[in-house]
Amino acid sequence: MISKIEFVGSTRDYVYRKVKDQIINWDYKPGVKISEKEIADKLNVSRTPVREAFLQLAQEELLKIVPQSGTIVSKIDLELVEEGRFTREHIEKAITREACEKLDDNQLILLKTNIAMQEFCIEKGSHSRLFQLDEEFHQILFDVCNKKRTWELIRKMNSHFDRLRVLRLARNHNWNIVVDQHKEIFTYISQSKPDLAEVKMEEHIKLVIVEKEELKIKYPEYFK
Repeated sequence: MISKIEFVGSTRDYVYRKVKDQIINWDYKPGVKISEKEIADKLNVSRTPVREAFLQLAQEELLKIVPQSGTIVSKIDLELVEEGRFTREHIEKAITREACEKLDDNQLILLKTNIAMQEFCIEKGSHSRLFQLDEEFHQILFDVCNKKRTWELIRKMNSHFDRLRVLRLARNHNWNIVVDQHKEIFTYISQSKPDLAEVKMEEHIKLVIVEKEELKIKYPEYFK
């Protein structure tokens, strides 16, 4: 019985991660209906863990479960975008300052390698992989400061913000600005310049907000 419960739980988490990733990466667009049966068949799992995953995603406001109607991918809520961005901005400024004191040579190499891979994504035109590497860059900083649980917490708050970031990358191919900001953050941290690193991190987190109204006008059907 215990092994069965553990299996169902791990399957639920697997379904949750897969569907969440597909929503954030725009495989499922806002307003699209998805069903338990569709996901269960696609992932070759039973409907019980899918139902549990759907409930979890509904709590994060990525799905809207409408009785007698079905499950719909939520539209982007700009109030949730701003709340997530605000939280991330203030936490990451503190993380960046702390990283200036704690980053060691191995972690510097990780960041430098990450940036090199981002540049390769620009060359190959892969916005989805660039987004993943962007996230990994920030996660390394949280790991440096031993704040892994904090990272997981803000990840749950930033789903709508992340969807807007991916839309921005997909529609605006001026990706150099994102990578250049990462380079500057890296330089200031490696030189132990916390004030400059913090200012650049704030500018970086605010980047997509400059374009949010333009995206809303261009794609009104995607927004709440």
